[in-house]
Amino acid sequence: MDDGHMPGMNGTGTGTATPHHHKMMMTHMTFFWGTQAEILFSGWPGTRAGMYALALVLVFVLCVLVEWLSHCHLLHRVKPRVAAGVLLSLLHALRMGLAYLAMLALMSFNGGVFLAAVAGHAVGFLAFATAEEAHRPHGEKATADLPLMSC
Repeated sequence: MDDGHMPGMNGTGTGTATPHHHKMMMTHMTFFWGTQAEILFSGWPGTRAGMYALALVLVFVLCVLVEWLSHCHLLHRVKPRVAAGVLLSLLHALRMGLAYLAMLALMSFNGGVFLAAVAGHAVGFLAFATAEEAHRPHGEKATADLPLMSC
């Protein structure tokens, strides 16, 4: 029972023993600190600290991109309503896909990944939302392409 399976079961329900044992990984269900985490993909970033740092940068950039898509003005020149609707739907799908990817990275429960995600959203909001606010005349409503995400 040391491999996490019932004795004599090979995973197929036939009851025959198998010579291959699968290593069971323990997943964290609480926040932990350290560079040995699995983020998004099995075995990634591995045990090297440089790859962990790259994973943190990736999560940071991912969250900045989510904020950029939330405040971008790419469609103000598109005239046909159907084309604008299709492009708006594609932008929304991209933003949600990136947001879900960031959420899946956060489910590693690694403290560094959490801080990188929060920092990415903060920097993205500072860069894009405050810049949008500064260039808008007083009293004018925000005109971002996509509605802001809310909880």
